[in-house]
Amino acid sequence: MSAGFSIESLNKAQRKAVLALKGPVLILAGAGTGKTRTVTCRMSALLENGVKAENVLAVTFTNKSAAEMAERVMGMVGKKRGKALTVCTFHSLCLRILKRDIESLGYKKKFAVMAGGDQTGMIRQLIVRKGGRQINLKPGEVMSEISKAKNAELPLSGIEDELIAEIAVAYQNELRAQNAVDFDDLLLLGERVLREYPEVRVYWQDKFRYVTVDEFQDTNSLQMKLLQQLVGEPYNICVVGDDDQSIYGWRGAQVANILQFERFFPNPKIIRLEENYRSTQAVLEVANSLIRHNLGRREKKLKPTIPGGDLVRLVSMPGDQEEAEWIVSEIVMQREEGRVLEDFAILFRTNGQIRKMEEVLREEKIPYRMVGAQSFYDRKEVRDVLSYVQVLNQPELDIPLLRILNSPPRGIGNTTSMAALDWSREKDQSIWETLIDGDFLFQVSKKVRNSIQTFTSQVEGVRRSLIDGMHAGIVMDQWLREMDFHEWLMRQCKTDKEKDARREGVSTTIASLTEAIKKGKSLSDFLDQAALDAEKEDDLEKKSGVTLITLHAAKGLEYPIVYLVGLEEGILPHKRSLEEGTRDEERRLLYVGITRAQEKMTMTYCATRVKWGKEEACEASSFIGELNPDWVHEEGYEDIMGAEASEEELRGFFSAMSAILDD
Repeated sequence: MSAGFSIESLNKAQRKAVLALKGPVLILAGAGTGKTRTVTCRMSALLENGVKAENVLAVTFTNKSAAEMAERVMGMVGKKRGKALTVCTFHSLCLRILKRDIESLGYKKKFAVMAGGDQTGMIRQLIVRKGGRQINLKPGEVMSEISKAKNAELPLSGIEDELIAEIAVAYQNELRAQNAVDFDDLLLLGERVLREYPEVRVYWQDKFRYVTVDEFQDTNSLQMKLLQQLVGEPYNICVVGDDDQSIYGWRGAQVANILQFERFFPNPKIIRLEENYRSTQAVLEVANSLIRHNLGRREKKLKPTIPGGDLVRLVSMPGDQEEAEWIVSEIVMQREEGRVLEDFAILFRTNGQIRKMEEVLREEKIPYRMVGAQSFYDRKEVRDVLSYVQVLNQPELDIPLLRILNSPPRGIGNTTSMAALDWSREKDQSIWETLIDGDFLFQVSKKVRNSIQTFTSQVEGVRRSLIDGMHAGIVMDQWLREMDFHEWLMRQCKTDKEKDARREGVSTTIASLTEAIKKGKSLSDFLDQAALDAEKEDDLEKKSGVTLITLHAAKGLEYPIVYLVGLEEGILPHKRSLEEGTRDEERRLLYVGITRAQEKMTMTYCATRVKWGKEEACEASSFIGELNPDWVHEEGYEDIMGAEASEEELRGFFSAMSAILDD
């Protein structure tokens, strides 16, 4: 084999995988077992064994991983030979197929792919046309439902929400009229043209004689059907994945694709990569003991190449404030011992848990970056509530006032807003001054005038109660209730998951406001801090510092020191998993979390946690009982704090003694 890799540098299982070049091959690659190295080495071996590069296809899930894989193979076989390889995502593969063969399906050869703003714009127009504006239907909600239906290969007319179904059908007709397809159509039409037209199928099967699929556990049923059309006998397909790391069921991924691979491609060679080069024995023993409890999985066990290691710590905490403060104090201490901040990752199950940790990191001036979680201040409901607070503080600010003027709907629609904006520019006054300007009110209909007057007197009433010394947090909370803000917000949510997140966003914002006022800050101080925090959150993924990351986003990554917080029933496993019967996927999620740690793993759970702005009692996760106790060290917050205190006392005692002796 050429430069870059020698077969001798691979272990026995990796070598076996690299040399299994013919027929269906399933490589079960456990966490940290050198999967990428094995796959790229195997592709190089194909070329070394006389397979032409133009007959080799590798499919991955992201453009980034496709580029990395192509680069690695070229590093091994040379740019010239490697250039003719096709390494791409499922979507770009289908784009290639359709560019050649879409005419078979009755489209014109030069079709457009509708994405981004064009797609949003088209759906927004259809929402207006179909009357969805009245109920504040968002393009994103419609796009999400369309995508779900297409990937599940269900008719758009069958979407549960009748209005969305009507818009979806109109959208598809509009696409067709414009000779355009969207992202999901690429897969649907790619699979269809291969299935319905034998000559097309034969062409592509002959072109791509050797197919490799990475992250196979993340494929959905449509992608599996596409592969079945693309790969003909003698089925030279190699799929690489780990059913224990299948954590995207909610996105349509089918773990059955990897569990029942034999159903799709007969008599595959099954090769297990089990030697782990990432984590210590202690971490792997705990991970193995947990995942064993999933039934129907492919049998495999991560084997350590790094013996021993620190026991996995399991720490019980009184509450989430103590949890955050203790973890941050640990980071500070280890930093003083020479660790860099990039060594640390704090893993979460839900976005809602991140807030407290962020606050404490900020207080301690420790830089951090957030991965996989939507920035708190980007959330619609948070921006809405902050706009209300801005209007209370300073109604003369136009942008926040326009944002909340008809959210929730109160009879002051877009036309009125635009008229108020034009009037205010003409008269050189703020929009607030325009809304209380008798001349302007005289211009609008009686109905609209009543709506405006009701709103402005509400704002003035709420502002008066603040001047009279009422607590801003309570005032804001009451006002949101009076205008049925929560009910309006819930009506816009399509799933319980979204409802939970939105509720949490509102209550966390109100709780932060309440906390700030308690500390003697003014409304202006609170808003200034929120603006600074929002600014800091921009571009966090590119920043250095401690990594705050959701468990879903952590897959494929590794860190020397990992803290996994919130190991509680209802959080991990998530309460929805009990209703939906997806407890196995939650267990896999915890397994992914544990196997991110290279050296040290600490898990915490709390007796109480603040949810929706209220303190609630918590129960330790039922998964804890499945962890191998021989490799777990359990401790309580009191023990840790007690131990620290006694060390200080001892130091004090010894210095007092030496002072006496000196005398």
